[in-house]
Amino acid sequence: MVEVENINTPGRTSRVNAQKYNAMREALLKALPVEPPGLTQAEMGQAVLPFLAQSLWPGGAKAMWWVKCVQLDLEAKGLVRRSQNIRPTRWCRA
Repeated sequence: MVEVENINTPGRTSRVNAQKYNAMREALLKALPVEPPGLTQAEMGQAVLPFLAQSLWPGGAKAMWWVKCVQLDLEAKGLVRRSQNIRPTRWCRA
């Protein structure tokens, strides 16, 4: 298990499966661009699919939950940043 943070609830942590977390972290960091404007939530979900192990997410099942979990954690840690004043909200690597 690995502890994850949530940018929306500072100081609160949760524990999640380390293997899935690490795999999604790697996939999300590969998928996110360095430069703004970045990707929307839906675009992130699609962008990680080619990098995911089918053994962990057969057909992408439950991948969106993991995208959001890892995105919130990486944002809390300062590795991912949210766009300002752009709608819909977009994210890119920090």
